[in-house]
Amino acid sequence: MDPLDEHLSQGARLTLEIWHPNCWTLEVTEATDAGLLAHTVYQSTDGKVKGHFTAYGDSSAEIDELVRATQESALTSSVVEMERRYEFEHRGQTPGNTSRELFVEYDPQHTISDALASHGFLQDAPVRVRDGREYWPVFVDEADRDRLHDRLETVRAEFDAEVDVTKIYSHAARSEDAFHRVDILSERQREIFELACEHNYYAWPREITTRELAEEAGLAKTTLLEHLRKAEAKLLNPDSGDERRTL
Repeated sequence: MDPLDEHLSQGARLTLEIWHPNCWTLEVTEATDAGLLAHTVYQSTDGKVKGHFTAYGDSSAEIDELVRATQESALTSSVVEMERRYEFEHRGQTPGNTSRELFVEYDPQHTISDALASHGFLQDAPVRVRDGREYWPVFVDEADRDRLHDRLETVRAEFDAEVDVTKIYSHAARSEDAFHRVDILSERQREIFELACEHNYYAWPREITTRELAEEAGLAKTTLLEHLRKAEAKLLNPDSGDERRTL
């Protein structure tokens, strides 16, 4: 059996690289040097989509430029900068040297999220947007290669979108591999990592904040994050670059 087909038979996680027209996140990240992480997005009773985003960059000036471009975009209704709070912390380290939290309203016809969900591509981590491209971590249930290809073609046709699969792996295989690498952690790293797993720190959505986990461990938050990031670096597969698969 083809390894790709074996992954799909178990359900799989994919990373989709997406471009589609009339999308403010793509336009502002292509026009500036900053990037975005898309967290929670929902449709309100007034028909607008409201979303929480993290803008990140190497300097405050880069983020200022992105915020200005977002405010001036004809595709957004309002942009509000939010005070950074521990509830908005997300797994891992934000790219760049600085970041800012944004709350943006825009028209639902300009987001591809509903189309992905309706065809079985379920977002399972923040979407990264940089250089005019969206990178969607999604889960798909059991499906063969042909059926998955048909789903992707439907999304492409509905949104006049470009969609490439850059990574694919089975959840079971990835989890089992990580489990067998726990023994490479130091005693303290393993203790903190197992505490985080016990409290569903890596669940989506996260069930405990970083601050709460640090209090549970009896550590300063910065110390806890240092232990977790060193553990994650050892446990997670190194990113060897995007490898596109034709589907």
